[in-house]
Amino acid sequence: MASKREILEELLAPVVESLDCELWGIEYQTHGRNAMLRIFIDAERGISVEDCEKVSRQVSAVMDVEDPISSKYTLEVSSPGMDRPLYKLDHYRRFTGAQVELRLRMPLDGQRKWRGLIAGVEGDEVVLRIDSENEYLLPIDSIEKANIIPQFED
Repeated sequence: MASKREILEELLAPVVESLDCELWGIEYQTHGRNAMLRIFIDAERGISVEDCEKVSRQVSAVMDVEDPISSKYTLEVSSPGMDRPLYKLDHYRRFTGAQVELRLRMPLDGQRKWRGLIAGVEGDEVVLRIDSENEYLLPIDSIEKANIIPQFED
């Protein structure tokens, strides 16, 4: 059975793509009676406030018609930013060589929080290099949350 996020991605990806943007990811969180639907969009040219407004209007219209969320929710549309979250194997492939901070669903070697370099993707696993001697294969399904660590030039 598909998760709420997967259902929303399937519904909203064509809407976002029709506006010359990429649906980077969706976060859906409930807080008591209220919920937050956060949509991250990206484009090679970058994302402007106008892009977020256009996507927000179109997504709102589709959500009103399709009504996939029965409870009250707030819609937020934004760029993934420099510390962008990573959701899919393709994201990890694109950011091979980048530093990442991630949290696992279950501990591995006694820890859930990891920090390292994305060394690549093998099958459905992310290769995380901790240092010159230690690499870990992390199944994508075991990663609860991951964000790029922005690197700034001196």
